[in-house]
Amino acid sequence: METKKTTREEYQKCVNAVVDYINLHLGEEIDLKSLAKISHFSPFYFHRIMKAFLGEPIGTFIVRTRTEAAARLLRHSELPIADIAYRIGYSSPSSLSKIFKHFYGISPLEYRNNKNFVIMKPAIIRPELELKREIKELPARNVIYIRLFGDYKLNDYCGTWIRLQQFIQEEKLPMGEVMPYCIYHDDPKVTPVEKLRTDVCMVMPAAVTPKGDIGFKQLPAGRYAIFLYKGSYEHLQAVYDTIYGKYIPEMECTFRNEASAERYLNNPAETAPDELLTEIYIPIE
Repeated sequence: METKKTTREEYQKCVNAVVDYINLHLGEEIDLKSLAKISHFSPFYFHRIMKAFLGEPIGTFIVRTRTEAAARLLRHSELPIADIAYRIGYSSPSSLSKIFKHFYGISPLEYRNNKNFVIMKPAIIRPELELKREIKELPARNVIYIRLFGDYKLNDYCGTWIRLQQFIQEEKLPMGEVMPYCIYHDDPKVTPVEKLRTDVCMVMPAAVTPKGDIGFKQLPAGRYAIFLYKGSYEHLQAVYDTIYGKYIPEMECTFRNEASAERYLNNPAETAPDELLTEIYIPIE
């Protein structure tokens, strides 16, 4: 049984490396043979293993990830459709239009012009919501992480965080930041719930060798709009909708095509829901 567990964890580490590469190179040509080399799987097994772990063929995963990125940029930015197409790896706006219509039954232009069209869930804007905000340049950061799949509201964040702490102790590593940092790769408005990806991270003082399903990566330096929200996690979707629909336009920010993140400043096991403090990080140019 232990051998099977170890094998699965090693496979997960390789899958994580491939997905991280895709996320960082979405606007470039992504060669499947190169991905197979990154994974260290033979070409024969590469597609089978990736499908088993991702729940869909790797090619479908890349196309879906690009199309969902386009949907976010169409809704939340003023970038021309042609620029969006090139930014996420399509050779022409017509290529994006064809794929987008296949996924959502509407063209990119129709989606941008029809604010009432909802791909999955309607936005909840709370004009009265007051959030502290700042724009900040962050340095590159080292993180260890465990990737979770599924509904953001149902993930076992506490249990996953404990596993990261146990890994630190087992490997006799210096303790990282005590506040969890979670990266949310997908927008629940445009991504099926079972495909949602979350990286539960601990920011570390130095590089770490990945082991099993515990990965390591360096978050690149960059500019962020940072918002401080006080209140229950239950209302975070409305908070994001308000940030994207009210605050970001007022701040005249342009999005970078990177995932948003959250940092949790107090312990939900010891804090009343209305007193919880969450920092929300939105990558901007």
